[in-house]
Amino acid sequence: MQSSISLSLSSPSPITSRSNCAADSPQLFFTNTTTPNQLRFCGLRRESFSGCKSYNAIRFKQLPPTKQLFASLSGNGTPSKGRGFDYDLVIIGAGVGGHGAALHAVEKGLKTAIIEGDVVGGTCVNRGCVPSKALLAVSGRMRELQNEHHMKSFGLQVAAAGYDRQGVADHAQSLATKIRNNLTNSMKALGVDILTGFGAVVGPQKVKYGKVGGTETVITAKDIIIATGSVPFVPKGVEVDGKTVITSDHALKLETVPEWIVIVGSGYIGLEFSDVYTALGSEVTFVEALDQLMPDFDPEIGKLAQRVLINPRKIDFHTGVYATKITPAKDGKPVTIELIDAKTKEPKDTLEVDAALIATGRAPFTEGLGLESVNVQTQRGFIPVDERMRVSDSKGELVPHLYCIGDANGKMMLAHAASAQGISVVEQVSGKDHVLNHLSIPAACFTHPEISMVGLTEPQAREKAEKEGFEISIAKTSFKANTKALAENEGEGIAKMIYRPDNGEILGVHIFGMHAADLIHEASNAIALGTRIQDIKYAVHAHPTLSEVIDELFKSAKVVGRVSSATPESGCSLRF
Repeated sequence: MQSSISLSLSSPSPITSRSNCAADSPQLFFTNTTTPNQLRFCGLRRESFSGCKSYNAIRFKQLPPTKQLFASLSGNGTPSKGRGFDYDLVIIGAGVGGHGAALHAVEKGLKTAIIEGDVVGGTCVNRGCVPSKALLAVSGRMRELQNEHHMKSFGLQVAAAGYDRQGVADHAQSLATKIRNNLTNSMKALGVDILTGFGAVVGPQKVKYGKVGGTETVITAKDIIIATGSVPFVPKGVEVDGKTVITSDHALKLETVPEWIVIVGSGYIGLEFSDVYTALGSEVTFVEALDQLMPDFDPEIGKLAQRVLINPRKIDFHTGVYATKITPAKDGKPVTIELIDAKTKEPKDTLEVDAALIATGRAPFTEGLGLESVNVQTQRGFIPVDERMRVSDSKGELVPHLYCIGDANGKMMLAHAASAQGISVVEQVSGKDHVLNHLSIPAACFTHPEISMVGLTEPQAREKAEKEGFEISIAKTSFKANTKALAENEGEGIAKMIYRPDNGEILGVHIFGMHAADLIHEASNAIALGTRIQDIKYAVHAHPTLSEVIDELFKSAKVVGRVSSATPESGCSLRF
């Protein structure tokens, strides 16, 4: 019989693991014969159980308040004693990554300051994922209301749908403001010192901040995290005027809805904006340098997404071409875009359109950070780091007490990846070694339907398998067999898993369909925790829910080996 677990919590106060079972900490009670080492919880490290005897049922039971003060109650801590530092941790940049690191640092009892030169929230909150989701929420509703066949299938009759452009724009900006205030207030509530100004490193464990051309203040810190994020990448030959030739920063303001817009780049940013613009009535033309659209996605998912997201809509495309020159509209003349063949470099075409959106990715914002003071040289603008986010100098040697997270290091340019990296760094500076498994970090594209993924694509998995000498298998399930999806008349979509049939290891999961961005996390957590298919396939999912798409995916996999998930003895990719 498997061990049972019961959790009894009288309040939402935090619970911490200890290396002993002292009476002043939340206790773990075991009964009968099962030992802690037999429990399959990758998230519970062995030291959490040391000093405890063997039992059978784990019961986490909260005891009365102890002498330990958590950050939310005790404030921002005190700086390292006897070392003469102003702060234990200073973070340059108050985006999602810096915010996540700051909150975790205060929780760990570190006196923390965060420097923000613009506004709290960084790119994600102010010019990225947050306002774009507000626009995509509008586009999703517009699509549904405009789809007469879809509405009739529910027995609904809807008059012609319309929209107020300024109202849509205000919705996006209102959401950004609300989330920005939430982040600011959360840090203030915990006592994080928010320092305004442009921050830069001036030497080992020293940072300056202040307004450009104004008075600057120098502070010291035991550890420093650079979290300055990124800005839109604009290729050479492209002239951005912010009106007719724009980046995502401008597009999120939705100052206009052009009749015909070219989107240069068909990655996450380009796809999401094509969803918004076509829902609001624009015609879209993609310009993609590679030979296929959506080159960053699993090829099979990309082909299906093209059939659903591109082909039926007012979208055409040019692949295998570069936009070498883009000139804004002026004096009654349209925006002109000169295209050349990506391979031969021969002129291919010239487009004349109402607007152009440059969605060619993002570039790290790392200039002026004073990196030369610690002998650090960027690589294509990115700050070099190791797997623990520790910064390396020009000789490849680690710079003591200096870390870089998020877009500025280029490892994985996603807001939640930056936050995870920040938390990982705080664990390290607090005395616990921690290495983040980036293959367990999910990504999503919030089109209608959505696309999500975690781990390796099929080509990447096959390359890895050939190199390391193992076989891979593919499992697939369809949204057309899911009751909840059919009830919503949203049966278009698939889930795909790449895995090892010899041991049940999940290598990658890709989903295209309704709420794919929400469904991916069961797979990403399984990868993070080292859970094998032969174990997770017994998990129970509520019926009828979309989560059953993933349930069926796990159940359809054919695993030959009998290797179970990692235990605290054997270790796993995620450490606490």
